[in-house]
This record gives sequence, structure tokens and C-alpha cells, in this order.
Amino acid sequence: MVYSWGTERRLNAYSDYFRKQYGERVQKITIDAGFTCPNRDGTCGTGGCTFCDNRAFTPSYNNPEQSITDQIRQGMAFHRKRYRKATRYLAYFQAYTNTYGKMEDLISMYDQALAIPEVIGIVVGTRPDCVDGTILDYFQELSEQCYVVVEYGIESVFNKTLQRVNRGHDVEKSLWAVHETASRGVRVGGHVIIGLPGETREDFLATATELSRWPLSNIKFHQLQVIKGTAMAHEYREKPEDFEAFTMEGYLQLMMEILERLNPAFVVERIAGEVTPGMGVREGWGIRYDGVLRAFEKLLLENDSWQGKIYKPER
Repeated sequence: MVYSWGTERRLNAYSDYFRKQYGERVQKITIDAGFTCPNRDGTCGTGGCTFCDNRAFTPSYNNPEQSITDQIRQGMAFHRKRYRKATRYLAYFQAYTNTYGKMEDLISMYDQALAIPEVIGIVVGTRPDCVDGTILDYFQELSEQCYVVVEYGIESVFNKTLQRVNRGHDVEKSLWAVHETASRGVRVGGHVIIGLPGETREDFLATATELSRWPLSNIKFHQLQVIKGTAMAHEYREKPEDFEAFTMEGYLQLMMEILERLNPAFVVERIAGEVTPGMGVREGWGIRYDGVLRAFEKLLLENDSWQGKIYKPER
């Protein structure tokens, strides 16, 4: 069976999307451009989100003291060894809030990445409260020249959760940013954490239903990783009963139910996350993401499940 996204895979997979668009693999290269966050410097809060420690997912080739050009060159060398067929790349401004600065500085950073011939576009990770009409108009113009995604940390669609994790903005601000970006024809990515404290299985499923109404292009799911040294690690020690303890099998079962409710037009970038070994408070699954994804697709096949199976578009 060929699904609505044009392949026989049971989810609208990110890698397939790029093969259809460009005829080959397109690889992301993460960049640490030295940004901070308004939730750390006192603008809207201090201490950051309770779950946050960027070191837990930053590749070894990232060093904010190096130029963006050097980071990309090192990232290209790294990925050429791992994925020998990769010849085109996206510059992924990932660490912290990558629209949080003066406009001229931001444009200079993005231009440095796009000056490298192999880089065909940028992915800009940011917060919904760190964009305005000026930067979004710029992304609109840029998207007419190259591939652009603005990736928002949505994390949760429940204000009680966002308050608990010290996020510093509400769900309404996330929805505003997504709509404002999409209305300009710019691709919008969303990052969502499954398993934030206090949320239930019903909340996780409701998250998929709610986000499916939003004009997202891409979506990325991570299971909650409790990182050593964070405020959430302290909370976990105090109230472990508030945290869902996912086995890999249990998480994939839940993710299958989430996927069935998910808008089939969304390109799924990830269904789970990885953390640097030794940084998590809880024991990991002992398997790399490629293995997790294979197990997930096997589960979908065994249950005759697919993305959007019970999705109901609004009329």
C-alpha cells in the first residue's frame, strides 16, 4: 500500500521526504552559535527550563568558540564517514534560542552557513516568544531562495505543564508563532516532549490531536530525558511518582497510538530522542535511534497501524 505521503512506509518519514525533494539523502549539521536564552538571562526568567541542559544532545564537533564555517566543515567530515552518500546538508542552529539577538548578527550567522556550497538550507531552533514580524519576514524572503525551517520548542500543549517546567511562555504563544510563520509560507517545525511530569497517557494522546490542527510542516517527538544536574533531576528525586517510567516497548506502543492520531501531512523527523551516555538520571534503553525506529516500524506492521489512521481533519 502506498500512503498519502507517497511511500509504502507507515509514517511520513523525514529521510523519505528529502529523497523525494532532492533525489538523495540530506543531512543536518548541528551548530552551536553561542546563543543564550531569555529564560536564562532574566528577560523572562532565570534558571532555564527545568529539563534543559544542551550538553546532553550536543555533538562532539560543536564548539561555540569555533566559527560557524568551521563547525559545518567538521560536521560534514563527521557525517561523510557515517553516511557516505551524504552530499547535501542543512545547517541546524540548535543550541538554545537561535533568533535571540540583533537582526544584523542573526543574518550574518545564517549567511555564513549558506555560503558553503553543500549547504542547501537552514533549520533554526527557537522559542515561540523569540520571533516577531521582522525576523519572520526575513525568513519568508530567505525561504524563496533556499530551504528554511523555523523549529519551535512547543514541548507541551498544556499551560499547567509549561508553568511547572518554567518554560516562560504559554501555549497561546506557541500557537501564535506557528500560525504567524506558516502564514508567510515558511516551513514550521515543532518539538514535543512526551513524559513531562504530571502529564498522563490521555494527555499524550490529546497532544497529538491538538497539534494535528496546527499548520506544522515537521514534527519531532522526544521521550523525556531527566538530565543530571538539572532542576528536573532534583524534582525527580523528590517526586518520582510524577514521572512516567517508559520501557522502550511501552513507549513505542504509546507512540503508535500518537501516530495514528497525527496529521498525515506532518513530516515526522523523530519519534524518540537520545542523550549523551552518562548524563541521564534514569537508565536508557541501550539501543541507538536507528534500532528504535526499526522496532517501531515493525510494531506498526504487526498492528496494521500507520500515521493518521484515526486522524479526523477539521471541517
